[in-house]
Amino acid sequence: MEITPVNPIVNQADPDAGRAKFKEVAIALEASFLAEMLKYAGHGESRSSFGGGAGEDAFTSLLVRERASLMAENGGIGLAEQIIDSMMRRAENV
Repeated sequence: MEITPVNPIVNQADPDAGRAKFKEVAIALEASFLAEMLKYAGHGESRSSFGGGAGEDAFTSLLVRERASLMAENGGIGLAEQIIDSMMRRAENV
């Protein structure tokens, strides 16, 4: 008896449900990547003049993360779509 592997995320009857789950994960990954890029680009640094002091420093990382999430949800740099396509191809081959 041959046992075929079953991917719990991709249902052959409803592949759109699997794509939606992959999209959620891919957008989160792209948001993490964009947050790191924004941080290294200097978007997380305090301004020297008219800065918010310790309060600004405490919440800057949250602002950078939220900006990255919004960017990823609105198309970002296209990384999420590439990840989704790759995961869908791999799921079909399982």
